[in-house]
Amino acid sequence: MLGRRLGVYQWLSLLILMTGVALVQWPSESASGPEKEALSAGSQFVGVMAVLVACCSSGFAGVYFEKILKESKQSVWVRNIQLGMFGLVFGLFGMLAYDGERVRESGMFQGYNTITWTVVALQALGGLVIAAVIKYADNILKGFATSLSIILSTLISYFWLQDFDPTSVFFLGAILVIVATFLYGYEGKQSPNPSRA
Repeated sequence: MLGRRLGVYQWLSLLILMTGVALVQWPSESASGPEKEALSAGSQFVGVMAVLVACCSSGFAGVYFEKILKESKQSVWVRNIQLGMFGLVFGLFGMLAYDGERVRESGMFQGYNTITWTVVALQALGGLVIAAVIKYADNILKGFATSLSIILSTLISYFWLQDFDPTSVFFLGAILVIVATFLYGYEGKQSPNPSRA
């Protein structure tokens, strides 16, 4: 869609990145006993298919968003407002469908405190940063930045909040993400035989 070519090392780094992120987010406690028996092959297949569809649709949306941002004369701010309007409409419908009665009784911002508003502000700022990264860099670099942020947030959770116990699988995944990041940058410097993305 973007007419960009990726080299062999870049494709390899994306596969390593995918593996590393999967390992970083691997659950530390596996299900056992009746819970494990309740998982049938059919439900596992449906789960894998749902994840694959979500990955493909998310990837397509990211590439299409990059194409729109880079080929349009509209600013990042205008595009974010346009996307925000869609999110506002769907969010209002969801809110009224699930919590309409409570919203009518106590208002939309019931239970909000300083921490809640901080999270809302961080999400809004994060959306603007992502749009700027996609506009001035590309969607693949956004994926690498997101992967590194997952590792950073879990390390902060371990050292600062002390509510995460890293496993050897986490460390293996973190190493793979870091290796993939350096490998992707290496191919950008020398690309003798690129293949089309």
